[in-house]
Amino acid sequence: MVTVQQVERFLAVIEHGTFTAAAEATNVTQPALSRSIRELERVIGAPLLERGVGPTPVGRAILPAARALLAEAHRVRDAGRQAAGLRTGELHVASLQSLTLGALLPVVHQWQERYPLVELRLSEFTHRERLEEAVRDGFADVAVAPRPATWHGPVRDLGVEEFVLVLPTGEPVPDGRLPVRDLAGRRWVHYERQNGLADVVDQVCAAAGFVPKVAVRTLQTSAAPRLAAAGLGPALVPANVLSPTDAVTVAFPEPAVRRPIAAFTRHDPDPVAAAFIDLLAEHVALLPAHLAPLQIRA
Repeated sequence: MVTVQQVERFLAVIEHGTFTAAAEATNVTQPALSRSIRELERVIGAPLLERGVGPTPVGRAILPAARALLAEAHRVRDAGRQAAGLRTGELHVASLQSLTLGALLPVVHQWQERYPLVELRLSEFTHRERLEEAVRDGFADVAVAPRPATWHGPVRDLGVEEFVLVLPTGEPVPDGRLPVRDLAGRRWVHYERQNGLADVVDQVCAAAGFVPKVAVRTLQTSAAPRLAAAGLGPALVPANVLSPTDAVTVAFPEPAVRRPIAAFTRHDPDPVAAAFIDLLAEHVALLPAHLAPLQIRA
């Protein structure tokens, strides 16, 4: 018989792209994750994953049903959680990888302080389209991401995410702002195509009249500022990924690069999800405090 746990772990591998990341996201060991996948394949009678951890044709065929099963399991859980109020339970939040690095940290801290018995589970995505698709299929209770262009469900605006340019350490930035067109001849720290920020960089550079030359590509948003600081080239990063201890040179791009961030759900949020969204609106840190004075001067 197919179990919810097997389906959840199968979908985690599809979403996160590696067994290592999926095991971490589902809080199990890799051997346990592999056993769950093998058992699911045994029950179905066909391989579900190829060597590159992409779905086989059979794996693709069962994706809609797998997501529907997981969504139904969440509805059962939510019904019980509504009866229990905010005392116990679990909240599953889907967010962009870049937002969990900084913007959500104060929210997570406050959540633990206020609701210590409600487990918070974070699933990180590198591309907004994959996140929106997963949430539409019932993968998570709340999504925190750039505001969707179209969404059939409640949306709560949280503010505007600011992007900054990270430059090699020691490079002068006299007024704290740098025209993007001035970087046309440079080699950039860019992102792998699986990371939605690759599209952002390409669009910003195109608007400035050039195609960025690439020194290196990375999938991890957190790696980009460190690669830039090491001298590989400029990087465009969400400001919230930078901490006060990062030894980097920062400039605000001209023209400014910004995108609205929102929390959204498939249906009216239950009390637990609604409490988290309220906390987001109060504490989400889209522009780190240590960069605010620099923005004002720029």
